[in-house]
Amino acid sequence: MLPFMIKRLVSLTLSLVAASLVIFFVIEVVPGDPASFMLGLNAEPETVAALRESLGLNASAPVRYWQWITGLLQGEFGISYTYKVPVSELISDRFWISMPLAVYALILSTVIAFPVGVIAAARRNSPADVSIMGVTQLGIAVPNFWFAMLLVLFFAVSLRWFSAGGFPGWEAGFFAGMKALTLPAIALALPQASILARVMRSSLLDTLGEDFVRTARAKGLTRRQALWRHALRNALIPVLTIIGLQFSFLLAGAIIIENVFFLPGLGRLVFQGITQRDLIVVKSVIFLLVFAVILVTFIVDITYAIADPRLRRARA
Repeated sequence: MLPFMIKRLVSLTLSLVAASLVIFFVIEVVPGDPASFMLGLNAEPETVAALRESLGLNASAPVRYWQWITGLLQGEFGISYTYKVPVSELISDRFWISMPLAVYALILSTVIAFPVGVIAAARRNSPADVSIMGVTQLGIAVPNFWFAMLLVLFFAVSLRWFSAGGFPGWEAGFFAGMKALTLPAIALALPQASILARVMRSSLLDTLGEDFVRTARAKGLTRRQALWRHALRNALIPVLTIIGLQFSFLLAGAIIIENVFFLPGLGRLVFQGITQRDLIVVKSVIFLLVFAVILVTFIVDITYAIADPRLRRARA
């Protein structure tokens, strides 16, 4: 197990280094000067040059990359060009909105998808299965931002059960905060639940065709008994893979939903940083999100290796 973990840690480190290089150089070549944006179009060239010097923008790209990456290793993300506060404070404030939103959406997605996928597999080619597959195909096809606007129109504007957007802050109470995250979580969970349900159905059907399930059926178990006692547990590995990927997506890919509901999360912070040319914020937040994605993948790999030693030997 130890050699396997070391190999995965080396792979994780190399992935982070490669991601940091890509993030830095892609963002650095984006047109637009942060100093000019901050001072306005009518700023004097000397003033712009002085601000560029104070922000460290006149240094070469390799020097700026080294300063940025060494700061990250020390937990120092730099100072925001726009907000004039440490980037770590901005990330900390918004992380506790994006993380609960991602977890909430993932729980909803899993709670919906598991029983739906099992029912579809247990009743293959029945009207229930056909209906479920049709609904899940629709759930995948519908853009989540469009679904989010429908939720706002129905539950916020018509029924007035929820607010149309914004976040009251956790100091207003746990239930008030979760209520504000409910509609965004549903909007994020719908397509993910559709994907997960289809994967669950497919994995279960594949497992039901295995020899050990046929042996269990030959010993007198019904199809439903064989599904619950033998097939379900063995069908979970691809499902866990999708869940891990979905969590990464929900944490890193909620920019549109956070803007639809005016949630001050990491996604909205990145969007504002791009529009304001606050490069240090954009680089740091994107790197943090990439790190979260790679870390989740690492955890899933280790979980697989613990659960099934054959995977550990195959990847060692």
